[in-house]
Parts: sequence; C-alpha cells; structure tokens
Amino acid sequence: MEPKNHTGVPDFLLLGLTEDPELQPFIYSLFLSVYLVSVLGNLLIVLAICSDPHLHTPMYFLLSHLSFNDICLNTTTIPKMLVNIQAQSQHIPYTGCLTQAGFVVVFVSFENCLLAAMAYDRYVAICHPLRYTVIMTPRLCALLILLSLLLSVGDALLHGLMVLHLSFCTNREIPHFFCELAQVINLACSDIFINNILLYFVAGLFGGVPVSGIIFSYIQIVSSVLRIPSVEGKRKAFSTCGSHLSVVSLFYGTGFGVYIFSAVTDSSRKAAVASVMYTVVPQMMNPFIYSLRNRDMKGALRKLISEVPAL
Repeated sequence: MEPKNHTGVPDFLLLGLTEDPELQPFIYSLFLSVYLVSVLGNLLIVLAICSDPHLHTPMYFLLSHLSFNDICLNTTTIPKMLVNIQAQSQHIPYTGCLTQAGFVVVFVSFENCLLAAMAYDRYVAICHPLRYTVIMTPRLCALLILLSLLLSVGDALLHGLMVLHLSFCTNREIPHFFCELAQVINLACSDIFINNILLYFVAGLFGGVPVSGIIFSYIQIVSSVLRIPSVEGKRKAFSTCGSHLSVVSLFYGTGFGVYIFSAVTDSSRKAAVASVMYTVVPQMMNPFIYSLRNRDMKGALRKLISEVPAL
C-alpha cells in the first residue's frame, strides 16, 4: 500500500534510544537521575547568584541565565521521554512534536549566544580591566540577553513556519528520544530542499558567529596574559577564564563529536545515542564545572546551603 501525503498528521512516534524492553528500566533510571542532578545543580547556581550580593556582577549575571537555560533545555526533552517509557508509549502529538523541536532550537541557539557573551565579558575583564565597569554595564548585559533571546526565538519561529508547509507520509517514526528538527523534516513527503538549506545556513550562522567571537576573544586574552610579567599574575588571569573555557570545550566538543559520528555512521539510532552527549551531558556538567573551579561560587553555595535549615 502506497503511503499517502497529508498535512494533518495525528502524531509522531519517538523510538527512543533502544527497542530492547529489558534496557528501558535502566534508561529510565539513568535519565531521571541525570535530569534531577541537572535541575538541582543549575537551580543552586541560580539561587546562589541571586542571594549573594558579591556575585551581582556581569559574569555571574550571564552565568545565571546559562544555568536557567540549561534547566529549560533538559526539561524540554527528558520528561517526555520518561513519560513515554513509563506509559510504554512512543506517541507524541504533531503539535507537541513541533513545539518541542522549536523550544530545543530556542534553547540551543540561546546557549550559543550566551557562551559568546560570556567570552566577551572575560575579554573585557582581562584586556581592558580599567574600563570593565564602564563597558560591561547592567544595561549592556540586559541588551545582550534580550538580543540573544530575540534571535533564538526568531530562528525557531522561522523554522516552525517552514515546517508547517510540509506534507508528511504515513512513516512517522523518529529514531530519537525527542523531536529533533532535522529528523522531523526528513519525514516529510514534500520537497525539503529549502528547509535543509535554511537549516544548514542558520546552524552555520548560530554556530560560526559565536565560535568566531569566542576564538577572537581568547586570542586577545592569551595575548594580554602573556604580556603580564609575573607568573602569579598570569595564573590569576587564566583562572578567571578556566570555568568558561571548560564549558565551551564541553559544549562545542560534544556537538562537533556528534556531528562527526552522525556523518560516518549509517545508523540513526546510534546517532541518537551519541546526541545525548550534546543535548544532556553539558547541561548536567556545567554546575559542577563552575562550583568546583570557582572559589566565589563555592563560597556562595556553602552559604546558601548553610542557610537552608534556618528557613
């Protein structure tokens, strides 16, 4: 029987990471633990920054938004997967799938912009320390957040409008644990050439421009630090960038690794497993990186935790 095109697709099927029913309890427990650790860790970062006046600086202002964004990104993908495993169902409504794909685009794009803004903050702090408070004003920080959010939402809306014009076949199986935009587009029966061009162009734009800005910032930072005469001064300067550089390396390193793995493997299911390293792991590790490598953050977290029993 030939598949029929139709735009009113009732739902899609999320195949998840494996079809083995014996592994489902393990995957459920693993992702539930990862989600709880991620949400708790990032929430503590946000609360610590909000409660400690010493952390009301541009760097921590941007970090609090990064942590909140990580909570939102994991909340967009993991809970639906856990519900499907618990209910032994692979279904996700058509509108729900497009909504999930749109929010993933928003939060991933926003994270790219935030990492670039944080790199610029470190560049100003190290290369222009005397003008830091003049340049990195609260108004500029708010504008950076607002501009990043508007660009991210605009990106998602543009892709969403393009997907709404597609017709889908009876094959509605997505070999992933969430509705990834590229996977949804590939299920369409109609011409997806324009969608793919737009997808790659915007991905290159949101990936290339922030990465270029981060690389430029760190080239200038390294150049400035090398001109510092004392070893202790160099160590202190580099230590202020250590956490951010670790987060950047984890985020883009896992993303680039997933891209390479997807290009060399023919298995969509294996590519979905690899994408966990990009969509889940960095968001869970970011709180550990900043809490373990940052003395001010460790102090704020200890103060926050010590005040909990007194509430």
